[in-house]
Amino acid sequence: MTHLRSARFRRMAIGFGLAIGFAAAMPASAQTLNYVIPFPAGGESDVTARIQEPVLRSVSGRDVVVQYKAGAGGATAWASLNKLPADGSTVMGTNLPHIFLQPMEKDVGYKTDDLVNVYVFQLTPDAIVVPADSPYKSLKDLIAAAKKTPGAITMSGSGTNSGPHLSAITFNKLAGVKTTYIPFSGTATSVAAMLGKQVNAAMTFTTAALQQGDKVRMLAVALDQRLPSHPDVPTFKELGIDMTSGVFRGVAVPKATSEADRKKLSDLFGKVNQDPAFRKKMAEGGFVIVDVPYEKMGPFLEAKRKEYEAAAREVGMIK
Repeated sequence: MTHLRSARFRRMAIGFGLAIGFAAAMPASAQTLNYVIPFPAGGESDVTARIQEPVLRSVSGRDVVVQYKAGAGGATAWASLNKLPADGSTVMGTNLPHIFLQPMEKDVGYKTDDLVNVYVFQLTPDAIVVPADSPYKSLKDLIAAAKKTPGAITMSGSGTNSGPHLSAITFNKLAGVKTTYIPFSGTATSVAAMLGKQVNAAMTFTTAALQQGDKVRMLAVALDQRLPSHPDVPTFKELGIDMTSGVFRGVAVPKATSEADRKKLSDLFGKVNQDPAFRKKMAEGGFVIVDVPYEKMGPFLEAKRKEYEAAAREVGMIK
């Protein structure tokens, strides 16, 4: 009986060893793609990933698992990226200017160059948004209230040293007012705070306003032209505030990821961006599609680094 058990155990061990060897030898195309979102569910990064997910599955032939690692306006996740598998199975969402501003301001556990961005696929324009029943019917009303009682008007946003944070400070300077910026863990929590009247307004995105529908009122959008879906909402420029801004989103991989896998993943997200159904859904959600692949990432990031640093120094966000 002991001999039979031993033989059975050897067969199981051999089979298990073969299974492990087979899994290790699987090409990246057969692996599950783990897509890590550095913010809570419900924000623009999550919404984009959920629209991308079925197309990613279709064009890659891989299972796709969207995960969340929220905290510190994205910094918690970005500081952990290089500890994750570097075998082509992991991508993590990145936001610009967050990944530039956070390390410029203080030690957040990562440096911008630690993040290997392989694709930037969309832009979400900024907007100041208030609840539909807010007493502030226009941006002029909000500015008047802020001038009457400096610091009393509170404005939520996604994280510190982030796109919304920079935009809030820029707005204060250009409008000649002092509002108080209240950071939250992501867009979803920032907008929830605004809807719950914890703050007076949100420095958020046109996309978030579109998602909330008639629950909110956009006071101004940081675009060169008005949104086609909201032709009655003025641009900041129309109101005498020279401000066009937003957040770029893309994906990065662990630094140890091979050049071949970096290029494959870049090509994969490029294919998603060209899918007609995907483009239609993104447009309906208020997103602006952009295409910056891995091979063009260096010049794009360097230009953005200079732009964001100059803007942050101009408004005193960094010294």
